[in-house]
This record gives sequence, C-alpha cells and structure tokens, in this order.
Amino acid sequence: MNGRDSADFHGKEFERADMTGARFTMVNLDGATFRACELHRVVMRGVEIVDTTIDGEIHNLVVNGVDVAPLVEAELDRRHPDRPKFRPTTPEGFREGWDLNERLWEATIARARRLAPERLHESVGGEWSFIQTLRHLAFATESWVGRCVLGDPSPWHPLSLPWDQMDPRPGVPHDRDARPSLDDALALRLDAMAMMRRVVDGLTDEQLDSRTEPLVGPGWPDEGDTFPVRECLLIVLNEEWWHRMFAERDLAVLEKRD
Repeated sequence: MNGRDSADFHGKEFERADMTGARFTMVNLDGATFRACELHRVVMRGVEIVDTTIDGEIHNLVVNGVDVAPLVEAELDRRHPDRPKFRPTTPEGFREGWDLNERLWEATIARARRLAPERLHESVGGEWSFIQTLRHLAFATESWVGRCVLGDPSPWHPLSLPWDQMDPRPGVPHDRDARPSLDDALALRLDAMAMMRRVVDGLTDEQLDSRTEPLVGPGWPDEGDTFPVRECLLIVLNEEWWHRMFAERDLAVLEKRD
C-alpha cells in the first residue's frame, strides 16, 4: 500500500489507549513496536507479516489454519532441554526445578560480574537492565510467594520493581530509576529466592493442590483475590526462566560493548 491517501501517524505513540473492537483497514504498521499490549481474539485477514519478531505468552495462535503455539512450545523445549523442568506437577518436581534454577542463575550472575559495574545498569533494546531484572524477580517472588502463599500483606523491599505498566498502588514500591549496586540488588534477590526455597522444600501434595487465603490489604495481587498454590509457584518459575533467558541475551550484547 502507499500512504498518499492515508492519515499520517508516523512516529506517533499510543499509550494506555483502549482500542477494543477497533478495525484497521489498509493501515501501514511497518516498524511499529507493540509493548505490553493485549491482542486477544484479534483477526487478521490478507496481511503481510515479514521480518517480524514476537515475544510473549502465546496460546491458540492460528496461522493459515495451523495452531502454531504448540509447535513453538515443542521447539523451545527441543532447544532448551531444561525448560520442561520449569513446568513441574509434583512437589518433588518443584524442588528439582528450583534446584536447577539456582544453578542456572549462579552461572548468569558469574557472567554478569565479568562486566564493568556501569554496564549492568544499561538497557538493551529498551528492556530492563540486568540490575532491574534482579529487582523485578524479587518483586515477583515477594508478590506470588510472600503475599499470596505465605500471607504477608506487604512483603516488598523498597528496591523491588514491578512491571513498568503497573498503576501506582499504596504500599507497593516502584522506583524504576534507582541504581543499587549488583551486590545490593543480589541481596534483595537472594532473600526472595530463599523464601521460595523454604516453600518448595516443605511442599506437600496437599499444599500444592490447595488455594491461598484471600489476600489482605492493598497491593499486588489485589486484595481479596485467591489463587491455587500451584499457579502461584508456576508463575514464579516461569518468570525465573524467561527473565534469565532475556538477561543472557542482553549480556551477550553488553559484552560486545566493552
């Protein structure tokens, strides 16, 4: 398509916009970036998708009549044989998965320590820095294990970092621009990891199949919510797997900058 008869939105930013039910016809999205967007039940017809990268949670994605999501999952498992261990179904599986996670992160931290300290505050492609990633993983564990599973209404450290798009919530820290040292970020991170370790070490089948008590007080997740314990622990493992993959990807870029 050419843009001669099109409205010109080159370089425009649409942030916190609700376009539910919107219709796009003859729209040029070349070079567009979609970050933290919901695309549920989207229908695309007659589109051209070339040189496109998609990272995210993908289910029931049908391309030319083929659900490609299972194919993607199978290929990821083939490339990363450890990945299925981050989807355990038994208490023993959760312990094995967490053991593996600790070992993998030890190697990633050792890799990060070889970089100059200022590199660990650098963003690659607009993503979180390595330090911010550690802070976010602490937040995830504090929220899903400390708040949900253990019932602490306010488990967060001042340096804990929610996802960028979260609306401000009373009592929940959100200092994206803080610049703690690697050791300070690791202290926060290791405290959260120890919390998860205590839970999985004592985990039983009965606990794994139970639900959390309704949450008390403002924060994240929302007050009054309740979740299967299994879901809370799987969320943490999923966060651990993907953010380590992202960190390794970005460390490779940072290493080339030195």
